Order: sequence, then structure tokens, then C-alpha cells
Amino acid sequence: MRQCVVILLMLIGITPSFAALSKKKSVTMEAMWRLIQDQQKEIEALKEKVNGSTDNHPSGTLEVRSKSATTAMTSSDHLSSDGPASKEANPSKVPDKSTKAQGAGKSDAERKTDILASEVEKLKTKLLIPDKREYKVEYGLGPAASEVYRVNRGLSIGGYGEWYYTNYSQGVKSTFDDARAVIYVGYKFNDWILMNSEFEFEHGSTGEGSEQKGEVSNEFAYLDFLLNPKSNVRTGLLLVPMGFINEIHEGPTFHGNRRPTVEQVIIPTTWREMGAGIWGQLAEGLQYRMYGLNGLDAAGFTSAGISEGRQNGTYSLAQDFAFTGRLDYYMPFVPGLQVGASSWVGNSGQDNEYAGSRVNALTQLYEGHIQWRYKGFEMRALGAVGSIGNAAQLSLAKKETIGSQNYGWYTEFAYDVMPFLFTDSTQYLAPFFRYEAYNTLAKVPTGFTNYDGLYDQWIFQGGLTYKPITNVAVKLDYQNFNSAARPLPDQFNLGVAFMY
Repeated sequence: MRQCVVILLMLIGITPSFAALSKKKSVTMEAMWRLIQDQQKEIEALKEKVNGSTDNHPSGTLEVRSKSATTAMTSSDHLSSDGPASKEANPSKVPDKSTKAQGAGKSDAERKTDILASEVEKLKTKLLIPDKREYKVEYGLGPAASEVYRVNRGLSIGGYGEWYYTNYSQGVKSTFDDARAVIYVGYKFNDWILMNSEFEFEHGSTGEGSEQKGEVSNEFAYLDFLLNPKSNVRTGLLLVPMGFINEIHEGPTFHGNRRPTVEQVIIPTTWREMGAGIWGQLAEGLQYRMYGLNGLDAAGFTSAGISEGRQNGTYSLAQDFAFTGRLDYYMPFVPGLQVGASSWVGNSGQDNEYAGSRVNALTQLYEGHIQWRYKGFEMRALGAVGSIGNAAQLSLAKKETIGSQNYGWYTEFAYDVMPFLFTDSTQYLAPFFRYEAYNTLAKVPTGFTNYDGLYDQWIFQGGLTYKPITNVAVKLDYQNFNSAARPLPDQFNLGVAFMY
């Protein structure tokens, strides 16, 4: 008797609430979870009332309420009608031998209580662990790296990896490389504080010396304080918000097995430094990020660029700081169109002596980009220019030419042809073409050589990207490398990339 009354009261309270929610297609998982928690509180209060009153109810009341409960239970099946839970929720549809055996010794009310409890648990599980995982870019991070923003509370896990075979021309030996295996670990402490991190294992092993032996790195690790949509705080080991690849570098998100060369040499991906800053959305589609970070270390600058000047959070010298910022506009009136720009400005001398005196080595880098994705068509274009102060003194101290100016740019086109081959297919097949040009010694200090244009290079690249599902890509591409000084080996690459 007591259990039946409790069931009836639960259904009376819960059913209308979920009926209202079902009419709102935009209801979030968080809202549904809050509803469940509120209903549980009401149920506990109702139980206390029922304990003191159900003994006085006549037996006829049980029959009436049992019928009401049966009707409500039928309607509750629709909560999970898209999965196996819906079959279990209605015993008339899917008889279960074990249920029959146990049910022989139970009353009708007890069986309904068990069914209702099971359905509530299944609903809780679906709220906490969605059947489908979303893969979309959020808050300046790649699809897999954004997972922590989509959980209600607690731990989140993600990651990506890629490996590829490379066949070189000009007699260079072929290689097969387990390029990287990455784990994202995030933790959401509450509604407004979270931690996110990336751990990368490169080249299949670890060891001292050359990176060809492999290494383990912390690619980023930061705390976010989610204050409001326009202004949030981020601090820790932060990705520098420049270009397409530095923040969003999961393999299935870009064409070609290797990242664009311009975004490895001119914008040294993956580039991260220690610091803090703010980020948010100023208006619809208008996003920004601004950080103050430790500066580069000019001791690592070479003729090939600033890449080795990154400190990456390893006892980073912080005598000099830098400021970086990015602005992106996702145009609501042109579907799929993104335009943006970013910059880095800061001294890189770090209070070190070069050729007998200290220098500022002011380092500047400015970048602009545009991306348009419409139906099957994809286009990207990026350009960057940079400068290094006191380049003559740095060159004299390092006994190699440090460019006082550098530049790089590329443009890329792709088209998904799968709809033309198989009309009903949800898979993806895109031929792509990319052209890149860059020069790390675009201008050199007076009296120093540019090595006959060795670092003035351009690349033609074409290939195919096939995705049987969104988060797995099989890639094939050919890269034709050219230099003003001498021929360079071409590359044929075949590989696989994934994210989760």
C-alpha cells in the first residue's frame, strides 16, 4: 500500500515536468539533470508524509491508483524509446525469463516499483553519459580538447593520435613514424572552474638527445574561470592563439599527414608558454583571446626561425614578457565563413649577453587568416610576417645569420566528393590542394649572408582525405619542396589520424 502511493505521487510529479521538457527541443542535459534532482527532493518529502497516512487508506484505493500508475508507466516508456531501455521498460513487449521467475513472489505494486526505479537509474545514466559524443570546436580548442566543457561535473578524457609512412625522393631513406599519441585530461570542479591538460608522447618512445628518439611533453595545462560569456580568465601553460593549427591540431581537423610547414616554421606549432589572460565572446560570432606570457628566449633563434626560442614551460626565463591576442569573427550572414587576426609582441633577450652586451631582441609576429566551409567546399588562407630586433648582434654572437624579417603564407582548397559517388553516404572523401611559401631570412642584417636563398622555400601539395567516420581520417598526400638555393627531397605520405 505504502509503496503504491509513493509510486503514484512520484509519477504525478514527474510526468508533467518531462512532458513539458519534451516540447522544448533546446533543453540541455544540465537542465534535465537539475529537474531530476528537484524531483528527488520532492519525493523524499512525500515519502515522509506517506509514512504517516497510508495505513488509513481503504484497499479500494490501491486498485484505482494501481491503474493510474500503470497508465503513467506506459507513458514513461517514451523517455528512452530510442534504445534498449524502452524495451525493458514495458514488460508486455519484451518478456524476460528472470523477471518472470522473480515476479512470481512479488506483488503488482512491487514489480512496478522495480521498473520505475530501473527507468529512473537509466535516465540518470543517459544524462551523465550521453549516447553520442559531440566533436566541435569550443573556446579556442580542438574538438577532442573541448570535451571538458561538455561534462556536467568531474573527470573528462579525450585524445588523438597519428602515424604515417613517408617515402622520400633523392635517395633519402623511407620512414614509418608513430608521430604522436596524445591524452587530454580535464576536470570540472563546478559550474565555473575547470582544469584542462594535454600530454603528448612523440615518436613512439622517449630518450635523451634528438627528438627522433621521442619525448613526452605537457602541451598545455590551464585553469579556466568561467565568469560570463564576455570575460573569462585563463591561466597556466597556454597555447599561443595564432594561426589555425596551434590551438586546433587534432589530425582529423586538417588535410595532409603533416601540419602546414608555415605553421611549423613561421608560427612554431605547437607553441605554448606560461601566463594568464582573458577570453570571451564580445558579440554574436565575435570571439577574442588576450594573454600575457613569458617571452621567447633569443638564445634558441636560428637561421631557420624562432621555433627553438620557445620555452614551453620548462624553467621558463621570465625576465622579459610578451603579449599575444587574437580576434575571430564567424559571420552569421555568411554561413561557414571565419575571418581573424592575431599577434605576438615581446622582448626575447631575457637579460642574457650577446657579443658582450645585453639586447632586447624585440620579437614581433602578426598573422591574418580566413576560412570558409560551405556544403562540401573548404578553403583556408593564412599569412604571417615577423621581425627580430638586434638581429646583427644575435647573428654575431651565434655565428649564424638571424633574420631581421621573415614571412610565410599558404592557401588551401578541398571539396567533399562523396555525395557525388554515393548519394546516401555519410562518409567523407575530399581531394585537396595546398600551396605554401615562406622565408625565415627575408631580410638579413648588413654584412651577413642569406645562404643563397636556402631558407626561401615554396611547397606544392596535393592529396586525399577519407573519413569513414567523423573522428577517423585516412590521408594520402604528395609534397613537392623547392628552394632558391638547391633542390629538396619530395615526400609521399600515407597515414592515419584519429581523435576521441
